[in-house]
Amino acid sequence: MRFAIVESGGKQYRVVEGRTIEVDRLPTEAGSKFDFERVLLMADGDEVMVGTPTLSGIEVKVTVADHIRGPKIDRFKYRPKKRIRVRGGHRQHYTLLRVDFIGKPGEERKVEEPKVENQAEAEVEAVEAEIKPKSEKQAKPSKEAAKPSTKKAPAKKESATKKSTTTKSSSTKTDAKKK
Repeated sequence: MRFAIVESGGKQYRVVEGRTIEVDRLPTEAGSKFDFERVLLMADGDEVMVGTPTLSGIEVKVTVADHIRGPKIDRFKYRPKKRIRVRGGHRQHYTLLRVDFIGKPGEERKVEEPKVENQAEAEVEAVEAEIKPKSEKQAKPSKEAAKPSTKKAPAKKESATKKSTTTKSSSTKTDAKKK
């Protein structure tokens, strides 16, 4: 597996042939190809070439796959008892690059697909999840069918209303007797 360390936007990135990387937004259109100018290290198996500070004669060819935005970062300042509540947020802009070739100019070699067990398994599971149809929701039995029909609840309501009417009538009788 051949990889290199390149510099873009003041940051260093490890690039592997056939994979994609996210770098800070670059002023290029999607689908365009370019080379990284600053290659700091290249490794191919046991052979490692380190630049002082950069390597000359090594090129890293990439293709701009897409321009994307990162996750939203929320910011909230809060000072208790002072009525200070400031909410803000930010989404960073990135350029998604696909690494096509790492090597010497004019060198012909086939790009090897990197073997990543965890990422490959995750992709297989994602594809299987999309292929499987969503199971139909089973109809839940209605509450009326689940519970046996009893008239205890309405009977309680009737008894409660009878009690209230009886208490009212008894209280009026006692009031009449007092007078």
